[in-house]
Amino acid sequence: MNGAMWTPATRRQHSRTGLRYASDLTDDEWRILEPLLPAAPGRGRRRAWPLREIANAIFYVLRAGCTWRLLPDSFPPWRTVYRWFVRLRDGGVFEAINHHLVMLDRERAGREASPTAAVIDSQSVKTTESGGPRGYDAGKKINGRKRHAMVDTDGRGLTLDNHPANIQDRDGAPPLMRASRCRWPFVRLAFMDSGYAGDRVANATTIPVAIVRKPNKPKNQVGFAVHARRWVVERFFAWIGRNRRLAKDFEATIASANAFLYAASVIILLRRVARSV
Repeated sequence: MNGAMWTPATRRQHSRTGLRYASDLTDDEWRILEPLLPAAPGRGRRRAWPLREIANAIFYVLRAGCTWRLLPDSFPPWRTVYRWFVRLRDGGVFEAINHHLVMLDRERAGREASPTAAVIDSQSVKTTESGGPRGYDAGKKINGRKRHAMVDTDGRGLTLDNHPANIQDRDGAPPLMRASRCRWPFVRLAFMDSGYAGDRVANATTIPVAIVRKPNKPKNQVGFAVHARRWVVERFFAWIGRNRRLAKDFEATIASANAFLYAASVIILLRRVARSV
């Protein structure tokens, strides 16, 4: 909503009551997404299931937080959906779609397609018995993984990554920053909190680092305080946290965890762009 007030008009615009499931793609959303997915082969056996239904099933798992085996019968068989998820994950398709939609949404908002400034922060989450890489974050007292996010100054997800929670922020940020240079080469400034201070982050790439420190706490302050620049990352984590699959890190592999992060970002951008069409 980006600060817009809820009115009867906006409620109708954002309503998904006419869909089979609230996570299903609307026609406008599918028209944007379809060209970004793998095209049907020109020869050989035809696809047994429409790709739109595969996408709906993946977004259902993400939104509802259920396991693949618990997909409702109205979707394609769960093994088919999971095979497609693995194909899209291993092909970097979720990341590529997110990259395209970020640029599309920035242009829709009157911004340059590629950002020149970014904000970086992390979120520690618990893992489950699924296994996979994990670690203990002593500061947050969480045994699990950290989600590291680089967002633009409006909060759009640019580069996202998972790693064990015992890796300090100043060690987790350099790989994220280096990975961002391929798709976002024009970023010339990155805002971070004091946990990233030091030469290890400052010298990781050619991106200058600006440390945003906490303001002096007023004596009468109670609860959370908004910090300049850094709040857009916290809002991004809140947005993707609406997806129950991300309530914890249920994935056995970092690759699957990353794919779901990008898929959550895609949902946000896809709905925003489709409503402006």
